[in-house]
Amino acid sequence: MIATNPPTPRIGFIGAGNLATSLIGGLIQAGWAPDSLCAADPSDARRQQLTEQFGLLVSPENADIVHQADVVVLAVKPQIMRAVATALSRALHPDQTVVSVAAGIRGDALTNWLSSTLGTPGVIRAMPNTPALLGVGATGLVAVNPVNELGRTTSESIFSAVGQVEWLDNEAQIDAVIAVAGSAPAYFFAFIEALAQGGEALGLNADVSQRLAIQAALGAARMAAETGEPVATLRERVTSPGGTTAEALKAFQAGDLEGLVQRAMNAAVARAQTMADEYGATN
Repeated sequence: MIATNPPTPRIGFIGAGNLATSLIGGLIQAGWAPDSLCAADPSDARRQQLTEQFGLLVSPENADIVHQADVVVLAVKPQIMRAVATALSRALHPDQTVVSVAAGIRGDALTNWLSSTLGTPGVIRAMPNTPALLGVGATGLVAVNPVNELGRTTSESIFSAVGQVEWLDNEAQIDAVIAVAGSAPAYFFAFIEALAQGGEALGLNADVSQRLAIQAALGAARMAAETGEPVATLRERVTSPGGTTAEALKAFQAGDLEGLVQRAMNAAVARAQTMADEYGATN
């Protein structure tokens, strides 16, 4: 008997904004054929962009894409997720897997909206972050109801094409991923801004100060990612007792840096939970 390779799963994107486009680009760069991907978007300009850039099959109708996909990625805003998911329920079947990237929409709401007389598809919540646009994202994934092996492996492939993927033990951890990774790029941007402004206040040219701050952040992140050392060890290694770095860190400690960061993360979690109440009502 001649061995044959199983067919490549088909992935359909509902919504073709920046995140969906980056995921599509990452998949193609990782070796996925354009004819294994398809997308729906109401914008003529977006559809034209996907056709010209990737050679994708596109449609203005969500159901057209769902009928052709094994895994469906819902890349729409939380405010319209209920309407989109409810409409799609009539086109989905239980063997399919639906992946939502919407913050603040709980799994029970998604499952309810996506269910129909045909049954309920597998549902995964994903929480990526914006560095996925450059292929260096971080994504948490959790299955909120039973998902078949094809859906699980394909979903992991989608996000590993644009960065790191971590499977979570339970859905409650998604809000923690929002706080520690989903929203975190903005934290670092704010710190770079503050660092650059501090350098300018100390007499540096504004552009020079910003470039130095950005490069310092890049270097620190690469050291943390590539050396394999605990970040505490790296911090200690560049902090000579009685030196300039030690004095700067003392100032951070006096200002309760750790407590401030924790309060900021708690605020992000609280907002995610509020969004779930605002946009995720099941009745």
